[in-house]
Amino acid sequence: MATLTLDIVSPERLLFSDAVEMAEIPAAEGDMGVLPGHAPMIVTLRGGVIRVHRGGSVTHRLFVAGGFAEVTPERCTVLADDATPVADLSIEDAKARLAKAEAAYAKAAKGADEAGRELAMARLLAARAELAAASAPSP
Repeated sequence: MATLTLDIVSPERLLFSDAVEMAEIPAAEGDMGVLPGHAPMIVTLRGGVIRVHRGGSVTHRLFVAGGFAEVTPERCTVLADDATPVADLSIEDAKARLAKAEAAYAKAAKGADEAGRELAMARLLAARAELAAASAPSP
């Protein structure tokens, strides 16, 4: 089967780099499947899980808090704000981040400008996605 190269990079390190059959990424507009030969594009990512497909099944799951992805016919490069293998997520840590994000959003909703509210909402949604990923049963 045809493959494409998937690179997932966070500010701290390269988390994944290998040939894959498909990558599912959490684009801002909705989940997006990237296959070999995909049309070139750059997309914004929302908080969610990247699923790596090889051999007809999901082999890796990584949570990203946001970022960007550049897609070409041969490659998908994810530049993540923060990325963690789903197996390494902690429900307790995710709950704490969610509580902090909810408080920040409540504060921003009262006085911040529109850009501040949007940023607080994006962080809140990413925290909710992280908790969902941490709570989900392993495949």
